[in-house]
Amino acid sequence: LEMEPSKLWALRKQIFGLGVIQVVSCGLLLTGVGVVLGFSPVVAFIFGMGFVLTSTAIVMQILGERGELASEGGQKMVSILLLEDLAIVPLLAIVALLAPTGEDQSTVTRLIGVAGAIGAILLLIWLGRRVMNPFFAVLASVKVREVMTAAALLVVLGAALLFQVSGLSMAMGAFLAGVLLSTSAFRHQLEADVEPFRGLLLGLFFLAVGMSLDLATVSDNWQIIAACVVLFMAIKAIAIYVIARVLKSDHGEALERAVLMAQGGEFAFVLYTTAVSAGIIDAPSNAIFTATVIISMVVTPFALILMRRFMPKKVVSFD
Repeated sequence: LEMEPSKLWALRKQIFGLGVIQVVSCGLLLTGVGVVLGFSPVVAFIFGMGFVLTSTAIVMQILGERGELASEGGQKMVSILLLEDLAIVPLLAIVALLAPTGEDQSTVTRLIGVAGAIGAILLLIWLGRRVMNPFFAVLASVKVREVMTAAALLVVLGAALLFQVSGLSMAMGAFLAGVLLSTSAFRHQLEADVEPFRGLLLGLFFLAVGMSLDLATVSDNWQIIAACVVLFMAIKAIAIYVIARVLKSDHGEALERAVLMAQGGEFAFVLYTTAVSAGIIDAPSNAIFTATVIISMVVTPFALILMRRFMPKKVVSFD
């Protein structure tokens, strides 16, 4: 709901400039790390690109709690997060094209699947622009708050289901539905109605992430998982810091962005699961990759606390 298209358009240079630079640079570096760790180039690419996709839920929550969403540094991170969220669409298409060709799935069939996914995106955008406002205007005339809340949830769940049927992620459908709802004339009312559920649903999200961690896999493969967490987070953080400094961010802003965005994110689970379904990676590799991402998400708040404790405080001059 906070990602109003007019604001996104105002951030277009950062989204498609800074965002693309960070995603491509980190993707190439992490793919190289995966190859060094012994994975095949294709599997290393899937692993690395999945880890590039930072957790939007964690970063947005932290920025919101600190009131930094509207700050210059916060806007840059939001722009990068948006590009990373959008990148899941071409990445899923790449996974479909990289899938081993079987007797029952030709290249033409996969291309039809990609076309269907693009069609689902265009259909959702069209419905959002043409149908949503009149729909909510009718519901608003009833003057029952619960009806508006239920309708908003229906739109989000419907978009998620449409994307799932089209071979895309439900999370991407829900995200795009939220962006479309932000264009509604009833946006502020919807935002107020949804607010009470926000913390609860975010808590359920983190519970789901924690429950998806396979402790047996972590125990059996702790050496490779530990190496992946350390190397991937370190390489990604260094790359983010260097890019930020090259693009004229100060040391404090660059360091905070590097620490906060060094983790993997929830869209990695979607990419890895799709790759398993396509036969590109096997189940044990998926479990290792998923555990690596989850542990990186767990480590991030503690890394941020350490950074805040040891980073020099800014000195304000009144001269």
